[in-house]
Amino acid sequence: MKREENLQRYEKAVKVTVSNSNYLVYSSFHHELRNAIEKYASGSLLDIGCGNKPYESWMTGKVTKYVGCDIVQSSANRVDVLCPANKIPLENETFDTIFSSQTIEHLEDYQGMVDEAFRLLKSGGYFILSGPFYWHLHEEPYDFYRFTKHGFKYVLEKSGFEVCEIRANGGAWATLGQVINHTFSFSNPSANKIAKGIKYLFRKLRLFILVNRIFSYLDSKDFNPINTINYVAVAKKI
Repeated sequence: MKREENLQRYEKAVKVTVSNSNYLVYSSFHHELRNAIEKYASGSLLDIGCGNKPYESWMTGKVTKYVGCDIVQSSANRVDVLCPANKIPLENETFDTIFSSQTIEHLEDYQGMVDEAFRLLKSGGYFILSGPFYWHLHEEPYDFYRFTKHGFKYVLEKSGFEVCEIRANGGAWATLGQVINHTFSFSNPSANKIAKGIKYLFRKLRLFILVNRIFSYLDSKDFNPINTINYVAVAKKI
């Protein structure tokens, strides 16, 4: 099946407040992703699965060149190199940094993408990678995988990388709160009137804000990454 072109994609990373129903993932995810960029990004950078390059502004002052590749052109026409993630038509050891955010779960050949990142990195360069552990089905039918921290470590080391860090984005409380927000926001035509009414009241009263406040507080007091929402991993090519 051919992938749809000019998809509406995330435009720009902005500060997510407690009034956003996805606050429980983005508050932690963006914090860890930005920290990884600040600590490891430099020189010439390739963004694999770049979409509309929503994190490009975070690279200002860190990288000297920003190249984005994706399998289809994005809605804002930001893709520089159109190609599969496992067959990128660029020279070996071209980049100081490889970046790939929330893409790995959509790749049939995820190991091929990680192999390409290793090939394209200069020795001593860093690969910044993120992907979900819990998330609902999205961009169907191209939603294939979820990875544990051990899964990220395995695929990175299999390609030859040395893992520097793998950070969980949200603990068990945050994950539970995000599941609640998602469950009440999902539409389901086959639901009965009672279920539809409860969901309607939840959204109408904006109860997801209360959920965000309660579960972010609990997560800060009892953080347990055994059940997390997302991971940010960093690996080095030795």
